[in-house]
Amino acid sequence: MKQLWLNLPVKDIPKSRQFFRELGFSFHPMHENSDDAAGLIIGESNAMVMLFPESVFQSFTQHELADTKRGTEVLLSIDAESREEVDEMAQRAVQAGGHLFAPPGESQGWLYGCAFADLDGHRWNVLYMDMSRAPGADKS
Repeated sequence: MKQLWLNLPVKDIPKSRQFFRELGFSFHPMHENSDDAAGLIIGESNAMVMLFPESVFQSFTQHELADTKRGTEVLLSIDAESREEVDEMAQRAVQAGGHLFAPPGESQGWLYGCAFADLDGHRWNVLYMDMSRAPGADKS
């Protein structure tokens, strides 16, 4: 296996593309001007989250779509390089029209993160992991 693509249904490709651009993400050039798909590039490994119109996504899955107002179908987690990057992503998500459901904060003494819902209610988790304070880390 060479790559991993995650596929998400969205109501409006151009609005979703703009939302994620405002968060600082880039898109695969293959779908740059398409209203049928958008390839959101994540991180240094260039993992791809493909955004598809709901009808197209449903044709792939041959199954009902999850109602993101009533439940969560997936939590997409992104690794941040710093606490400041987490704070910035939280601010950008709100400014772009997303909903912050977990404001930036510390967890378990070594994690710092926030969580937001995008325009379609998909939930995203942004985490900075201080590996020097992680359980089992060499404290010497």
